[in-house]
Amino acid sequence: MPTEQKGLSLDGQGRPLWLSLELTYRCPLKCSWCNNPLDFADYAARELSTDEWKAVLRDGRELGALQLGFTGGEPLLRDDLEELVAYADAIGYYTNLITSGVGLDDARLAALKAAGLKQVQLSLQSTRADLTDALVGARAHAAKIEAARLIKAHGLPMVLNVPVVRQNVERIGEAIEWAAGLGIEYVEFANIQYYNWALMNRDELLPTLEQVRAAERTVNEWRARLGKAMTIYFVIPDYHEGRPKACMNGWGAIHLTVAPDGVAMPCQEARAIPGLEFLSVREKPLAWLWHESPLFRKYRGVDWLPEPCGSCPEKEKDFGGCRCQAFLLTGDAGNVDPACSRSPHHHRVREAVAAAAQPLRFRKPLVRRSARAVETAFMGD
Repeated sequence: MPTEQKGLSLDGQGRPLWLSLELTYRCPLKCSWCNNPLDFADYAARELSTDEWKAVLRDGRELGALQLGFTGGEPLLRDDLEELVAYADAIGYYTNLITSGVGLDDARLAALKAAGLKQVQLSLQSTRADLTDALVGARAHAAKIEAARLIKAHGLPMVLNVPVVRQNVERIGEAIEWAAGLGIEYVEFANIQYYNWALMNRDELLPTLEQVRAAERTVNEWRARLGKAMTIYFVIPDYHEGRPKACMNGWGAIHLTVAPDGVAMPCQEARAIPGLEFLSVREKPLAWLWHESPLFRKYRGVDWLPEPCGSCPEKEKDFGGCRCQAFLLTGDAGNVDPACSRSPHHHRVREAVAAAAQPLRFRKPLVRRSARAVETAFMGD
């Protein structure tokens, strides 16, 4: 389940409790905050085969993984998804499908449920079609609404994931009301993190502190109204908190991501950091990658932390924050996460927050996830 508790620390006792399989980076949407690599198109020809994914699933269970997320890109674009779900269920995983909903029809959902799928996380940007379609760069709203209806009709537990940006932060109440009417059990409002595509669009996407606080009040009002009928998570952006989040509950602590080409990572953003060695399950056993690889050991635990993190009483809570964010905002993944008010680089976050509160003289178009967008960005057009 998603979580918002500040300082939550889960002890996996050396095991990857959550295994995330990024089956493909292919996707019908062009979201302007996508976490996938900017050169996502280069990975299509290198995706693991069905048998290779099954080997990853077996090795993950031997490591102790329990929770499994099939994600992407859009995992529904893999024709072998049902076969992988069935195999994962047979060897003891609790299976989650993390999807945009595009391509999820009644027959496909019935097949996935029959295969052993236990839960679906569906993304929805707004209850308003024009806003959803504008944010994802495709006419996808109707498909998402129908997917939500089908998920509940088939009796599957559902997490509605609403990525929160400036454009939809003031419509959170509408989303909760709609979800309650459909009987959705969990709603997660996740203020997006500013990596990759989101960082390219940060000036346009970052809500103001006032907007975030107003949204939080709305969430609390609905929590009081709905009681135990729905669990609502509201993940406040670390740009506004002054303290970093315990990213993945610590680097290489409980979370293991396997990319479409088989590269094992502590988180889906790790390849943003240059100078690290990224090895595939085609090259090394998953157990070695998790326990012994220089990548997973690089920032694991707290002994490596720089000051002021090393002497901070909260270091066992936040583990120094996010390594990818530290690199993207300071150029060095070993620096203190700039989201922390104690970081010597915190001014970079303060400046971004201040800029978000200023009325812009003009609105820039969002850069959409596409190969052409990358070419344009690097050519300077």
